Amino acid sequence: MPHISLRQLEELTEQRVPFARPYRFDVTRLGEGEAWVRLPANDGLLRPGGTIAGPAMMALADYAMYAAVLTAIGPVELAVTTSLNINFLRKPQPGDLFAKASLLKLGKRLAVGAVDVTGTDRRLVAHVTCTYSVPPERDADRASSV
Repeated sequence: MPHISLRQLEELTEQRVPFARPYRFDVTRLGEGEAWVRLPANDGLLRPGGTIAGPAMMALADYAMYAAVLTAIGPVELAVTTSLNINFLRKPQPGDLFAKASLLKLGKRLAVGAVDVTGTDRRLVAHVTCTYSVPPERDADRASSV
């Protein structure tokens, strides 16, 4: 069972994760160490050539991994990205993008995971690996408002 609910994650995002607001991420499901997130279509995310901009795909992957990490450690808002590597595999067509983030390893200080980003046709458009720093004092850093 996840250590954070969809409602808690939505509240934390709205109150403490302002970078996510313009993207309007839609967390569709949470599991222990996993998160499924949708990036709704938005003409503001397109780049010349009619494809979705790489930074938007990176933001989706980063947010999905943040959600996956929180399912394992609870609402610890100070968990932060320490590295993110993305491989763009094919040009996504305009439309919604979907991310499935999965933790590969959760240690005392680091969480390592992978994210698959797909388009509306469910074909893989990007593969991402992420490492997150986990605060040593998780209980002291838990979001007080969530």
